Parts: sequence; structure tokens; C-alpha cells
Amino acid sequence: MKVPVSWLSEYVDIDIGLDDLAHRLTMAGNEVGSIDRTGWIENVVVGLVINVRQHPDADRLRLVTVDHGNGEAEVVCGAPNVAEGQKIAYASIGAILQDAYSSEPGKTKKLKRSKIRGVVSDGMVCSVRELGIGDDHEGILVLDDHAEVGTPIGEVLGESVLDIELTPNRPDCLGVLGVARDVAAITGNPLKQPEVDFDALGPDIDTLASVEIEDPDLCLRYTLSVIEGVTIGESPKWLKDRLLAIGERPINNIVDITNFVMFEIGQPLHAFDYDKVADHKIIVRRARSGEKLTTLDSKERKLDPDMLLIADPDHGIGLAGVMGGANSEISESTGTVLLESATFEGVNNRRTARTLELSSQATLRFEKSLRSGLAEVGLRRATKLILEIAGGKAASGIIDVNPSAGQELESVRLESSDIPRVLGVEFDRGVVESTLRALGFDLTGDATGWDVLIPYWRPDISISEDLVEEIARIVGYDNIPTTILSGRPPQWQPQPEMDLRQRVTDLMVQAGMRETINYSATTSEGEARVSLDESVAAQIKLRNPISSDFAVMRRTLREGLLMTVARNSRTWRGPIAIFETGRVFLDYGEGLPEERQMATGAFAGPRNDLHWDLSSDTSDFYDAKGAIEFVLTNLGISPVFEPGVDPTFAVGRTAIVRVPAANDAVIGVVGEISEEVLSQFDAEVDRVALFELDLQSVLEIISGSTPYGGGGKFQEFIRVPASHRDLSLIVKSQSTAGEIVEIARRNRIVASATVFDLFEGKGVPEGKKAVAVRLVYQSPKKTLTAEQIGKIEQQILNQLKKELGAELRA
Repeated sequence: MKVPVSWLSEYVDIDIGLDDLAHRLTMAGNEVGSIDRTGWIENVVVGLVINVRQHPDADRLRLVTVDHGNGEAEVVCGAPNVAEGQKIAYASIGAILQDAYSSEPGKTKKLKRSKIRGVVSDGMVCSVRELGIGDDHEGILVLDDHAEVGTPIGEVLGESVLDIELTPNRPDCLGVLGVARDVAAITGNPLKQPEVDFDALGPDIDTLASVEIEDPDLCLRYTLSVIEGVTIGESPKWLKDRLLAIGERPINNIVDITNFVMFEIGQPLHAFDYDKVADHKIIVRRARSGEKLTTLDSKERKLDPDMLLIADPDHGIGLAGVMGGANSEISESTGTVLLESATFEGVNNRRTARTLELSSQATLRFEKSLRSGLAEVGLRRATKLILEIAGGKAASGIIDVNPSAGQELESVRLESSDIPRVLGVEFDRGVVESTLRALGFDLTGDATGWDVLIPYWRPDISISEDLVEEIARIVGYDNIPTTILSGRPPQWQPQPEMDLRQRVTDLMVQAGMRETINYSATTSEGEARVSLDESVAAQIKLRNPISSDFAVMRRTLREGLLMTVARNSRTWRGPIAIFETGRVFLDYGEGLPEERQMATGAFAGPRNDLHWDLSSDTSDFYDAKGAIEFVLTNLGISPVFEPGVDPTFAVGRTAIVRVPAANDAVIGVVGEISEEVLSQFDAEVDRVALFELDLQSVLEIISGSTPYGGGGKFQEFIRVPASHRDLSLIVKSQSTAGEIVEIARRNRIVASATVFDLFEGKGVPEGKKAVAVRLVYQSPKKTLTAEQIGKIEQQILNQLKKELGAELRA
């Protein structure tokens, strides 16, 4: 937000230096990123034109004699409007001016003594473009007669602008008055409120116009005034200067007033040509499917039913809170103005602007969820200025349709005990009351605290902690006394959830993966791309999101990880192996939402970097499965993988992760992303393998051993040799390798069991498959004999036959 100091000074006296003001505003929470000074140019002063003569050798040039306060100088000037007696901006040799003839923005040149058509020019008479305060270069800048000759031009034209980097919760400071209110509280100087009262001498407004709100969930309040007999024209200089100082282009007096009021108090407004609105009736409704509107930038926009439209009985005339329609804009022929000041629902307004790629200064404010009381103040302020600048008569009364009346929080209770509870320090009651009143809060106190009314310009105040923050930032965080810790330091408390998350993170890094971090909020549309199962809990919608891209809390880490894979695949052709650990947010409709810790990993692209001795195969299901096995094995968990179904993953390439030793608990899923899901992420890879682990379920399984996993036991190195034998089994087609391995490993002498071959086809009965398994036998105490191994092997075969119907292949 750019705040010209001269504009700010209209509402509060500034009796401290700008650097000190910038520091104190920053310490109060409104960070001043920079102080931009315009018009302050060395070697440029106010000059008086004494004489103007024709150049002896050029028809379009004249010789101008200038009194600059320390003598006289003769300059060659080609401006057609230069005349004797004018006060002008005179630049002497050495002045650094904007290059008026360069197409490169911001390019400057140093003024040198030069000879023009045989005559030496000892300086320059400047245009606004050369001074860097405008674009006009048709003639020189003519100053007011009261400017004193010899005065540095900065004292006449100079402007200092505070560039404030606002936080999202302070939309009141998107108006100069809001910043002035903070300055008043900081300095103790009184705030001068702009006048909003006006004389309404026209007919009753209800005889001239009407308003209907069809969708009150998107339009919380709509106010309207009518001004007849206005004269459309150029705005007065003071108004144009105000807009130019913040980078806004003046258009005409009516439009300039609506922009001025928006930047003054933070309330967007819009003016319609009364005669271009059918039946002089405003209808606020959702757009109809396929409806179109040509906006003020002359572009036709295709609308959808989620967008709020300002319409008359015949057609749309404006996009609510975004941009007006070309069919109702103010023009030179406008004689009567319909002036709108409304409150629109923030999330919908932002979504509309983003969808149409049409962000505006109005959207910037509406998306912060303004309070409805600001709309009426903005309407009255703009109406008053229109009467003063454009003339005409205002209709008697205003139209005010307010479906949100009584729904906004009116007051907050602040207990005296809240202040030391939050800040750790107490303030005198007089300090608390004077600080809040200086910020515009009305309050009534009793023995234990205060009831504080929320001003119409502060949508960010809803709980007592908000008021404590107001006190702290105005008193000054640097003025809160520091104290030394007393008493015994708190004892360390175990945090199993955090320990497990850190352990899993370390293990995934050991597995060759890289950690990513994504936002905890997303959009409903974005999350829908991963096709979550319908049984997943409901979404949690944010009441006041910082952006439409972060409107709901995520229910899965899958979307963020796939977005990261897609982004990397467009700029990287090497292996992609990434993971994220974090919370998902699940609303089951009762009490607080559940925040569940999850771990998700993804593999894409080639399995290895290009190397003659390494496989160049593409990552697949088994890379993700191997990563899970590595993590869980190090946590002391023996999983099995069973075929499963999940809408995110491809059919037949999905497995459920189950732990037989923990009552068959399901702790995750692994698979390859389906083509339909992957196609929605614009990834330049054909296959992505992804796994997901429920860390809360993992924690419940390992909580009986140690929070760090690994069983928490030292395993002595076995010194006796191991033996291995291979079994070729015939099993049912639906039997899994995991089931075979799990049965074999029940025997404590089996050190490992690995499936190394699988065959279906000729020589194998229909509905069956051949599975080859290598079993490694090892006793911790003695070398096993062939007879002992044979007995163990027979026990395993008997169990396989009993549970799976397995037989040895002939």
C-alpha cells in the first residue's frame, strides 16, 4: 500500500521525522518497506520567466531568460506554452532529469551546457515528464504564482510516499485513513475524520431506483445513492495529484472520486450511468450458465453460476466487486449517477477474479472480508465529494439492503487477566483504555475488564487476544519489559509423535529420497484431482483464507506431492524420489477436526542417474514398495502387501500395507497412480509410484517397544553359517507372495524368505501359478544339519498346504 505523506497529513499531524515514523509504524505491525521520494531533484529550482524571444535560427525554438534566484540564465526552449511572467521549474547544469525522448522507463540523463542552433543553452525549463512526475511532454510545467523564486523544486512538487507491506489481516490499512489512525495512536495526535454528511435536496430515492439481492450469501449488504444533474469532466488538480501519487491514472471526476474514496477509507465503490440501467433497478444475482459480460477493459468474459453479477432486468452490468460492465460505464453524456457501495463475500469474490484473471484493487479489499458497516460510510463520503466536484443534487435518502444485519460480531469481552496471560506483563487500566480509544474502539469497563465494540473498519477483531495484540503493538513490543526466567526449568517430556516423524524422515533420506514441504491448505478443485475415496472425512473450509488457492485444509498429502513431481518433471530429467511428512485435517462432524500425521513418498522418472553400470529402467511400484519396507523394517515392523483398490491408483497396481502381528492393522497403501489422475497434473512422466503411511497407526504398533523403532534391542552377530534351499510351489492364482513369505518366516530358524520367480502358463494347471522361494536357514547357536533343515522345511510345506493349498511342483 502506497501512502503519500501529504495525503496522510490531511488526517493526522505528523510532527516526527519520516524515518522515525517509518520505524514506529513498522514496530506497530505495519512494515514500511521503503520511503519513495519523487520530485526531489538537485539543481532544479523555481524560476521566473523574464523574457521570451524568437530563436534567430529556428522557427520552433525560443530563447527564454529565467530568474532562478541567484541570477539570470538564458535557455533554449521548444515548448509552445512558455510565456513571460510564468513560474517554472528551472534545471541548471548538472541536474539529473528523466530522459523524455527515451522509450526505456526510468532512464535519466545529466544536463550539460550545450549549443543549440548556434545559441548556448545554460540549463532547461522542464516538463512534467523530465521531472518524473507525469507523462506530459507537450509543454513545460507552469507552477502556481505563489511559488517563491529560487525555492528547491522538491519543496514545491516533492512527495514522499511510504510503501507499507501490509499483513493480510489488516484491510483497514488498505486505506490512507486506516494508516492515519495507527499514526494517531502511535504519536498521540488527534485523528481528523473526513466529512461524510451531505445535503440531499433531490426527490425520494425510492421513486428513482430500486435494489434486489437474489443471493444474500454472496452479497452481505448493498447500498445505493442517486445523484442527478452531474457534470462529467476533468478532476480538480488536488484529486488528480492524490491518485498520481499512488500510481493511479485519473479518468474523469466521477470515476476518480470512487477510486479516491477506495484508497482513502478502504471501501471499493462503483458508479453506473443511471440512464443505461434498465428500469433503474439493480439486481444482485449469480450469473446464469453461459452468460457473458463485456467489462470496462473491452473484453468479453464468459461467466459461470458461481460468479456474482450486478444486473438490471435485461442483462448484466458489472462483475460484483471486480470490474464494471462497458454497457453502463460513466461517459461525457452521463447526467445522473447510480453510486454503488456494497459488501461482497470474500472467498467468492477472489475466486471469480482468479478464474477470469481479472484481479483489481477492489478485489484486493473484498477478499479480506470487509465488515458491512464500511459500505454506508464509503457511499456517503463519495456522494458528498461528487456533489462538491461534479455538482448536481443527491436524492433524499439512500437505498440500503442489508441481509447480513445482526450476523456480525458486535463486541468482544476483554478481561484484565487476558493481558498478563498473553503478554506476561500487566498494563495500567488507563493505558489499556487510552490505547484502544486512540485506535477507534468504544469500550465500557467494569471491575474485571471491558466490553469492547468492534469498529466497522476492523474485520480482524474477533477474540480477546486480538485486542491484546492491539495494545502490545501500539505501546510497543520493544517497551514490554524483559524478565529473567525464575523457578525450576520444565522437565523434558517425551513426544512420541514428533520422535516418530523425525525417525521416519531420517529413514526416507537414508533410502535416497528428498524431503518436500507443501502448504497445509489447498482448494476443493485441486484435491478432487486425486480422486479420494468417498469414505474420507469431510473437508474443513477456512472462513478467511489468505488466498483462494488455500481455501480448505488438506485431507491428504497426495495432491501436494503429485504437484511437486509434475513441477520437477518439467525441468528435470533425472530420478525423482521425494517424500513429505505432515498433518492432514479430517472433519468427522463432531468436536474438533482430527489432525493425523501421514508420510507420503513418490518415485518418477529413471530409477538411477545415467551410468553404464546402472539400470536405466523407469521407477515403478517396486521402488515405492521397497521404500516402505525399508522404513518399516527399521521400525521393527514386518508388513505384508495385499492387492487392494484405491481410486488414486491404477487397478492391479495397488497394494494395501497390513501388519499381521498387530491384529492385521492396515497402515498404508502403495501403488502406481492411475492415468486419469496423473493426466490432471501436467506431468512429463508416464508413471508415478506413490506410497502413503498412516504414522499414527504406526505409532500405535511400535509404542510398546520404543518411540525410535528398530525394536529397541541389540542383535548379536550370528557366527554360525547359514544354509539356503529353494522351493518351487504350485499355488492358487489369487495367493500372494506376501502370504507365502509370511508363513515361511513364522519359523524362528528361517532368517529370510524371498520370492525370486513366478510363472503361469504351459505346464501349470489352470487357475494356478508356480512360485519359486529361496529360504535361508540359520540357527543362532549351532550349524544346522541337512536332516534338521529337512524337518523344518516339511513343517513349512505342511503349513503352506493347510493355509494356501500349496504343493511342491513336480
